Amino acid sequence: MSMFRSIVLVAVASQVLEAQAVCKPGESSNEAKMMAFFAAPLAFSPGGHAGPLKSGEIRLAFDVTYVPTPSDDIRHPEKCYNNNKTENTELSPVFPRPRIAIGLGGGLAVEAMYLPPVTVMDATPNLLSVALSYTRALTSSIGLGFRGHATFGEVGGPITCSKDVIQSNQPTGNCYAFKPSDDTYKPNMFGGEAMLSFGAHDAKLRTYVGGGFTALSPEFQVGYVDALNNVDDTRIEVSLQRLAAFAGGAYRLSPRFALTGELYSVPEDVTTVRFGGSFTLRSGK
Repeated sequence: MSMFRSIVLVAVASQVLEAQAVCKPGESSNEAKMMAFFAAPLAFSPGGHAGPLKSGEIRLAFDVTYVPTPSDDIRHPEKCYNNNKTENTELSPVFPRPRIAIGLGGGLAVEAMYLPPVTVMDATPNLLSVALSYTRALTSSIGLGFRGHATFGEVGGPITCSKDVIQSNQPTGNCYAFKPSDDTYKPNMFGGEAMLSFGAHDAKLRTYVGGGFTALSPEFQVGYVDALNNVDDTRIEVSLQRLAAFAGGAYRLSPRFALTGELYSVPEDVTTVRFGGSFTLRSGK
């Protein structure tokens, strides 16, 4: 979960005390691009399964998402702080995600994901994702699906100035403090998707392709106190819209176990992959 330390780049100079109480950079700003970049791995996409679930069917799943490194050209803040410092990203290579999906009947299914507030490395997540999907059969092996999803919650921790970069030797330098910052990142996203799925319910391999729209309103709350007890509690807010495309599938190893994979791309920001597995806890009717 230390990937969220990288969001320091949206407030990379948050220790500069002239900061505004609330900063709202434009959609084309580096701050906005960085926040969108790290929202993409959190997006609650199908994650390998897109076909219908039977009524009462319960499926448990777990996947990890690869987190790429952001490009150099968006690593400098330009609107919220007067500082051209570039921070090392130190990304975690993956983002884990447990899932549960329940068939409601009539082609409807509900999905959920929750990461509890358990500190991993330097970050404490508390994230909830939910989705509602509807799938109807076009043929015996092709389905048309629609899915709405949302992700709420936050990730807290020393995002602006971690324990590895704070220093007490240069008062005019970055992260001049005796303790790490206590910051919060909120992804705040919801969207809709449409997809075509291929393969009968009991097929060994089931695949899908699709695309969607996501509205983002992420927030970054700085919680930094320097060595002179000056406080920076700047809040950065942006409002963005993104298009996404994805393709994936599930390969059944047995009637209950399957391996999953997905290629997920937000062309404006980042392309990533997800890999995982699923277990059918209850078959349904």
